[in-house]
Amino acid sequence: MVAFGKKLKERQIQEWQGYYINYKVMKKKVKEYADQIQAGALNQRYVLKDFSRMLDKEIEKVVLFLLEQQGVFASRISQLNEQQELLQEQPDISKVTELREAYRNVGRDLLKLLFFVEINAIGLRKILKKFDKRFGYKFTDYYVKTRANHPYSQLQQVFNNVGLGAVVGAISRNLADLQDREGSYLSIYDQPALPLQEPVVDSMEAAIDRLSYSTNFLNYSVQRSLIMLEELPNPVEEQVDDQRYHFMSLVLNLANTFLYMINTYIVVPTADDYSMSLGAAATVCGIVIGAMAVAQVFSSVYFSAWSNRSYFRPLVFSSIVLFVGNVMYALAYDLHSIPVLLIGRIFCGLGSARAVNRRYISDCVPLRIRMQASAGFVSASALGMACGPALAGLLQTNFKIYKLTFNQETLPGWVMAFAWLIYLIWLWISFREPAQETDEVNNVPQKSNAENDALEKGVVQPLLTKSVGDEQDNEGDQECDGSEEAPEESRRPANSIVEAYRLLTPSVKVQLLIYFMLKYAMEVLLSESSVVTAYYFSWSTSTVSIFLACLGLTVLPVNIAVGSYISNIFEDRQILLASEIMVCLGILLSFQVIIPYSVPQYVCSGLLMFVFAEVLEGVNLSLLSRVMSSRLSRGTYNGGLLSTEAGTIARVIADVTITLAGYLGQSRLLNVTLLPSLLICIGSIFATCRTYNSLY
Repeated sequence: MVAFGKKLKERQIQEWQGYYINYKVMKKKVKEYADQIQAGALNQRYVLKDFSRMLDKEIEKVVLFLLEQQGVFASRISQLNEQQELLQEQPDISKVTELREAYRNVGRDLLKLLFFVEINAIGLRKILKKFDKRFGYKFTDYYVKTRANHPYSQLQQVFNNVGLGAVVGAISRNLADLQDREGSYLSIYDQPALPLQEPVVDSMEAAIDRLSYSTNFLNYSVQRSLIMLEELPNPVEEQVDDQRYHFMSLVLNLANTFLYMINTYIVVPTADDYSMSLGAAATVCGIVIGAMAVAQVFSSVYFSAWSNRSYFRPLVFSSIVLFVGNVMYALAYDLHSIPVLLIGRIFCGLGSARAVNRRYISDCVPLRIRMQASAGFVSASALGMACGPALAGLLQTNFKIYKLTFNQETLPGWVMAFAWLIYLIWLWISFREPAQETDEVNNVPQKSNAENDALEKGVVQPLLTKSVGDEQDNEGDQECDGSEEAPEESRRPANSIVEAYRLLTPSVKVQLLIYFMLKYAMEVLLSESSVVTAYYFSWSTSTVSIFLACLGLTVLPVNIAVGSYISNIFEDRQILLASEIMVCLGILLSFQVIIPYSVPQYVCSGLLMFVFAEVLEGVNLSLLSRVMSSRLSRGTYNGGLLSTEAGTIARVIADVTITLAGYLGQSRLLNVTLLPSLLICIGSIFATCRTYNSLY
């Protein structure tokens, strides 16, 4: 991939070149330290002291320039304020227009300063991570804690943007005061929610958001959805592209996500009864549920490729295929045909357009609302997961129209077919195809969130989060060897799954293994729930539906708790390992070792496993989004696709395991299916410990 030093140089504002941190020199210095320590010429204590002094000087250079520029902006705004006071006494429409444009010009210049701060913040974080990785020290912890909490801290000046925020506030307030409010005397402080139609203000606020101090739920949701954002800011790219963005099209993408998750889980409570109604064993429900995941393995690839050229056509195709699949699923009952049932579920899997939904948000939604859209994607998925089983529990009826049967087994298919038909009509009427960019052919960049959150979350935590194996910190080391240019080949996205797999570092492979494990464990818990609870507790379909819906409803509160609170207190790697251990504990408690098997044991162990699997999924994807190669942030075979494939294959294997274990009898089903979950979980814990011990 392109070296960070080269990208930093390309993005620098020429007249400010002397005030950026000298990333290239510091990187070479790290290499020199490593060589001299290896030769015995330096001791570790000297290296730590010398590098700390070098960092202090670089940060001081940035801070002094930042303070100087803030003074310049304050002076310019003060002069404009004096002109505004004169205009209040002698109003002149032409001069008001000129004054508003002058404020906008100040805002555009301020954007350059915000980009300056952001690039320096990213460079500082990366050089600290490179130092830690080279020497195996926790130098980052020491440096940030000693500098950030000191009363004379210059580090705080870079990352706590009180001064810059005040300048943004002054520009916004004055532009709002000059805006025609039809006689209103209220300011933005009286009506803070009142929209100000000023693109320059939107751009400034988006830039400030990236430099915000606290970790919040929206940032966490962005990472969890694997919707990718740019690492380095580009003033040109920050401008809102209103021609590509369409609010109703975004809503339609989120609706597609919501309906698909309902479609996935609405059959879970009744799949065993449906299988028995067609003359098969109850455990065939594993194949019935898993058929959708099997098809999704393939659909993810072609939808990802299709989204390079269009968004509307893939969504139309998805809706039609899902409509047909659900109709076939419902008709299988009257046709008394297991093959029709399975083909219907396969069609549903072939209609999975989640790759398109993610891609639309990353490519077409303006940066200022992309976090909210990403959080909406996660929320729609979670809500659909909860609504699916709940809806199945409500469809407890039995009647016929002509020769078609409508009961608890077939109604999920009929209801979803009707829902997809309505969605297709809505899509056809309301969706607007975004204009394709002329310089993009087949590999449209799916903007990378690889490093963005670390900056977004401030000094204490993710600015210097210890994301493992960050391939971007390798940066080819071309610059350390005196090479100025990175090869063009490093810009090229992967052209196949095999090539994408070769780009994975060992730490990324561990993250994918963890994702595989948690998806396997969750699928076993959900898919066999109707069979297990019917065998041990004689639960009805309604009771199973309530249980599954309650599990689904924990997703959003858990994400909020982790994204807003827990991740502020603990490092991601600590949460990751603790969650793996808790999932393992939940699996152990789920085994039938005491007869009779009790409802409290099943519910508590299932809840423990599911909740911590959700925590693990969010943190794991958060880490994965930051350690994956930038070549996997664009094109068809991107990081989101690899993660989706890993999770989907895990679900397929879990569902096949349930069906095969059914041949041993329902009395052994629970323990036989839990055993692989336990082994994979233990393996992932050992892999995690080994990876982190080697890196830290």
